[in-house]
Amino acid sequence: MSLITIEHLRKEFPDVTPLKDVNASIETGDVISVIGPSGTGKSTLLRCLNRLEMPTSGTITVDGEVITDPKCDLSRVRRQMGMVFQSFHLFNNLTVLENIIAAPVKLLKMPKDQARREAMALLKRVGLEEKADCYPDELSGGQSQRAAIARAIAMKPKILLFDEPTSALDPTMVEEVLAVIRSLVNDGMTMMIVTHEMRFAHDVSNRVFYMDEGGIYEEGTPDEIFYHPKKAKTKQFVKRMKTETILFNAGRIDYAKVVEKVGSFCRDAMLDARAARNIMLSFDEIVMENIVKQRGSDPAVYPIEMSLEHTEQDSLLKVLYSFGGSRFDPFEEGDELSVLLVKKLSKDVEYEYDGRNHMTLRFN
Repeated sequence: MSLITIEHLRKEFPDVTPLKDVNASIETGDVISVIGPSGTGKSTLLRCLNRLEMPTSGTITVDGEVITDPKCDLSRVRRQMGMVFQSFHLFNNLTVLENIIAAPVKLLKMPKDQARREAMALLKRVGLEEKADCYPDELSGGQSQRAAIARAIAMKPKILLFDEPTSALDPTMVEEVLAVIRSLVNDGMTMMIVTHEMRFAHDVSNRVFYMDEGGIYEEGTPDEIFYHPKKAKTKQFVKRMKTETILFNAGRIDYAKVVEKVGSFCRDAMLDARAARNIMLSFDEIVMENIVKQRGSDPAVYPIEMSLEHTEQDSLLKVLYSFGGSRFDPFEEGDELSVLLVKKLSKDVEYEYDGRNHMTLRFN
């Protein structure tokens, strides 16, 4: 018997019907990534599974119990389904440790000493042992999400539901959360993950649901969905190219804004934290350490243009830099340590001069 069975699930809101007819089964040990454009019902599906949203029609059966039946003991079923949200949902008036032990003590009637021991073991596992007595507002976004994962695991659920767990994070914090989820995959935890991290989805999942047109438009193994999709909209989704251009003027390089735009680009292009980190490292070395420091006093250099391009079909990420002034090849004339770092990070680099300086960095 499947752990979860979904039959003809429909969810209507006053102005939109995100789920029209969803049918699926989830087996114990499955790691299912749910992908697709915004507004196609991915998060709504998760919320229906643990009855945060009541389906309009259809049935959901969890471990043999029909949770869409009004007579269902919903609180008992929810104890079997851990949920990790985009925005953490930690209790701000409780310490991290108190956040984790609250539900096991209250709902599972676990002795408090046992709950504390198990909570500390979980905090150690997610790298937050030293934050046990901190309050949520003392944590970074990545730390808060790791605490939220530990809290969900503390209930010893049969399945974990992740609703875009990295979408609210700075790009530099995404990888630490994904690493925790990968460790749960290695432990055999059953999971359904709504995510925009495409490489992560490919690497950790055994099944992928692509959602569109009010349902699961296409499903298959990661290789089938990402490399050999059969249906038109899936093909379009995985092959699309995302671009972004950022201009910098003299004395007006807003570093925080660059981080924000790069992070937004990576999320939209469904790249992982490593890509965002590599982009920012290349920016630091190429723009800040070389162009600005060595040629930045020349007004002809500006504006400096940074263009980002990504094609999901071949996972090619390109970062292009263009600036004016006389010929200056950072890879030949720039700081030696900067050049070494950029070349180590990237697959290859190119430079050309046509009255403007152009550099192209390609990343795997």
